[in-house]
Amino acid sequence: MYLIVGLGNPGIKYKSTYHNIGFMTVDKVAKDLRLKFVKQKNTDSHVAEGEYQGVKFVLAKPDTFMNLSGNAVKALVKKYRVDVRDELVVIYDDADLPLGKTRMREEGSAGSHNGMRNIVGMLERTDFKRIRVGIKNTQLAEKDVKLIDMVLSKVDYDDKPLLTESINASAEAVKDLIAGKDIQRIEEVLNRRK
Repeated sequence: MYLIVGLGNPGIKYKSTYHNIGFMTVDKVAKDLRLKFVKQKNTDSHVAEGEYQGVKFVLAKPDTFMNLSGNAVKALVKKYRVDVRDELVVIYDDADLPLGKTRMREEGSAGSHNGMRNIVGMLERTDFKRIRVGIKNTQLAEKDVKLIDMVLSKVDYDDKPLLTESINASAEAVKDLIAGKDIQRIEEVLNRRK
């Protein structure tokens, strides 16, 4: 079973912000596979359980707010008894990656992302899969905006096409992973997108 966790902040205020790319990606997977999210109290998350190509999986959106994502992820891992190394995937926005770029890795540091730092701290390990969706636009690259202001702002109209492409590609990577396709091949396809 795969546990796919998209990171973001709950509530209408944050719905279309850069920091909610993880939520948007698991929403896309749910839409493609006709699944609905339901509130699950004991995990502080909204979850959608499904099966794809004969493999069971869970999509999750933590309700803990970004900086406490690890609390929800730890509870989800415990509830669904997933193997962190082989079955957990975390999807999140990355301000160090250029807008439109995506990267999939099987392990690594949390980087500068507070949600990932919290997850790594709560799980006490870094050996789990992650999909990073680049959000570093021109304003951020040229330091015209502070990082905190940018990630909590609504996605700029000019950035939407590239971000939508990244979200769609990431959702396809998730489905390919669940379906059992070769992970190196999935990584290559996702990481080499133009």
